[in-house]
Amino acid sequence: MYLNSYKELKVWQKSIKLVKEVYKITNQFPSNETYGLSIQMRRAAISIPSNIAEGYLRKNLKEYSQFLRVSYSSSAELETQIIIAKDLYKKINYQKIEFLIEEVQKMLGAMIRKLENK
Repeated sequence: MYLNSYKELKVWQKSIKLVKEVYKITNQFPSNETYGLSIQMRRAAISIPSNIAEGYLRKNLKEYSQFLRVSYSSSAELETQIIIAKDLYKKINYQKIEFLIEEVQKMLGAMIRKLENK
């Protein structure tokens, strides 16, 4: 199946949902986190769909695979930051974001393996 756009990729769509969820959660952080953990989480989250999109448009499998690995790395960075946030801000519900990040990581991992086997 040929896709017309990276926007049709389920992993890109889910990672956009993840970004939105990160914004919802970080909006609940105290104001002193505005330039700390909050901005780091947002940057890591935004990096995930951004690299998926950029890699897709490269039209080169090796480069695409590299951009997907960058997305995967950003997801691990975000996952680590979520662990930190959960410890600091215990009253926030992180269940949805944890589910989304796990889904995105599984999808990225599968895509990377598939591309590297070509």
